[in-house]
Amino acid sequence: MFRDYDVIVVGAGHAGCEAAAAAANMGSSVLLITMNMQTIAQMSCNPAMGGIAKGQIVREIDAMGGYSGIVTDSSLLQFRMLNRSKGPAMWSPRAQSDRMLFANKWRELLENTPNVDFYQDMVPQIIIEEGKACGVVTGLGHKIKAKTVVITSGTFLNGVIHIGEKRLGGGRIGEKASTGITEQLVELGFESDRLKTGTPPRIDGRSLDYSKMEEQKGDEEIIGFSYLDVPKISADKQRSCYITYTSPQVHEMLKTGFDRSPMYAGRIEGVGPRYCPSIEDKINRFADRERHQLFVEPEGFNTVEIYVNGFSTSLPEEVQYGALRLVPGFENVRMFRPGYAIEYDYFPPTQLKYSLETKRVENLFFAGQINGTTGYEEAACQGLMAGINAHQKASNLEPVVLKRSEAYIGVLIDDLISKGTDEPYRMFTSRAEYRTLLRQDNADLRLTELSFRIGLASQERMEKVLAKRKNVEAIKGSLRDYSMEPGEANAYLEKIGSAPILQKQKLSQLLLRPNVELQGLITSSNTIQQSMEPFDKETLEQAEIQLKYDVYINKEKELVDKMSQLEELVIPDSFNYDKIMSLSNEARQKFNKIRPHTLGQASRISGVNPSDVQILMVYMGR
Repeated sequence: MFRDYDVIVVGAGHAGCEAAAAAANMGSSVLLITMNMQTIAQMSCNPAMGGIAKGQIVREIDAMGGYSGIVTDSSLLQFRMLNRSKGPAMWSPRAQSDRMLFANKWRELLENTPNVDFYQDMVPQIIIEEGKACGVVTGLGHKIKAKTVVITSGTFLNGVIHIGEKRLGGGRIGEKASTGITEQLVELGFESDRLKTGTPPRIDGRSLDYSKMEEQKGDEEIIGFSYLDVPKISADKQRSCYITYTSPQVHEMLKTGFDRSPMYAGRIEGVGPRYCPSIEDKINRFADRERHQLFVEPEGFNTVEIYVNGFSTSLPEEVQYGALRLVPGFENVRMFRPGYAIEYDYFPPTQLKYSLETKRVENLFFAGQINGTTGYEEAACQGLMAGINAHQKASNLEPVVLKRSEAYIGVLIDDLISKGTDEPYRMFTSRAEYRTLLRQDNADLRLTELSFRIGLASQERMEKVLAKRKNVEAIKGSLRDYSMEPGEANAYLEKIGSAPILQKQKLSQLLLRPNVELQGLITSSNTIQQSMEPFDKETLEQAEIQLKYDVYINKEKELVDKMSQLEELVIPDSFNYDKIMSLSNEARQKFNKIRPHTLGQASRISGVNPSDVQILMVYMGR
């Protein structure tokens, strides 16, 4: 009934979909197994993609040839570029998506990807022979062989749902949990633990009074995520989000359910996300705050269902409902379904190699929440890299690893395998030490060529990057060569409160002034306007950023060069740390457990001191 495959992907969430697409587009035969064909690429939590640092990740996935950016642009409800008031390293695209359109588009793309087969069933067991994964056994007893296996189980591994004192088995509300894999892997010596995440109630948008809330519209210009020309909605068709707030009265109502809260009663063992706490956690931890912001987000064009972002909870239903009715604009609210917490198994990611292959079982890869992350974007980028590397392994090729200086994806994977995590990991710009280099606007310039070389990014993407590079250099050359007369520049400079010039000045120099924008200078001079006509806005913006921030970009490149000697010093797998008596005990234990691949990775392991790295360097030199 089943042929042998190069790659089997277990689970069809964001990680599984990207893994299947990447491996198949590189030429592997792929079987994507899911417990429910109707929930492929389901947005289990909020119907949004991107945001601070996460938007950069989606653009990186797109630059590599993944599908998340295309799907998001095809299902936009609203688009915003966050942090525009800050420097470009902080700009982050974010989109509200139509939940159903998003999932439909993902399935359509996968079904139109050659080499992807589908099967609906649970996978309770991995076939492991002589320390190597070589297939799976399904719930119906089918044994399906493959060269590599990628597990992207999300919140389904022994998932338990909590609503007040009610406790249900499940990986998502209305869907059963997955069993068997944790038990099998623990028996083989893997370490597993429990994490928790949560989701807010879904409500009927017809029952809300939006006049009592602050409207939050989308941008007038929709940039989107994909570097390809994906058709998007027009700006005037966007749906608004709204902002409202909790109050002391809301908090008091919520507190009436604390004695029945699974979190406070000790029924939940897993640790929840620090940066996306439940509403009960917020009012407990921040007792001095009188209100908390709630974002009222539409779920789609053709539904009245609303997602209440900021009101994640596992309190009893009647407490959730009573508290919601005290929120401004929610006085007559009708609830579609309550919020809930979900607890699930994960495997601490220090058990992985940089390729996301497990150290203990060859040909077995993990991606997504099984590695302790939270968020669609974090899951999708791991899926992309696991899919790439499963294909590479199946084809006897070298793994593809992104460095911390190359991508936020590289930062995320390095953080996970070097430091591990005992709480759901979420990406922030502050985690990236080279964030001036890792901007959302240049992900294609950073990553597409690498991806093209390994056979994932398309010829079309590569040609667009080559043209962009050439045009950016042409624009920079023109801006360095052309001098503006006072008569051309001063009207614009005075308008923005910048000092007028008294003699000719190079355009590139004027751009270094605060608040001076290239577009403003272009409209001040017919000569410049004509010379810039062949170039699109994205390319002009790229040239402007490179010129404006040239000093900062070069400083970061120098830092990368300084650190590269540590990153290039590979530690042999057989290295014996126990012989180095001058290492601290903690460093020796961490090195033995994590088995760092390079000195750079060794230096980032928590608990390892600079002196330990120096000692290691001396011994490696010998």
